[in-house]
Amino acid sequence: MCGRYFPEGQGIVIRRAGIELAFHSKSCLAKFFKLFIERLDESEFKRAAREVIKEFEESLKAKQAVKKI
Repeated sequence: MCGRYFPEGQGIVIRRAGIELAFHSKSCLAKFFKLFIERLDESEFKRAAREVIKEFEESLKAKQAVKKI
């Protein structure tokens, strides 16, 4: 997205809906992601954010249950 070259196997590459997004670093991804979510429809963003938050919370609970042994 920023135009920097990086070798194959490095960076962050996301392929979705026939589009490939390639980021050389997490800071480049963060800049893109911030602009991207600002342009999403509010209701669609809210739905997706709640789903992802729920998944992360469930994952954390599962990890905590394993650590208590």
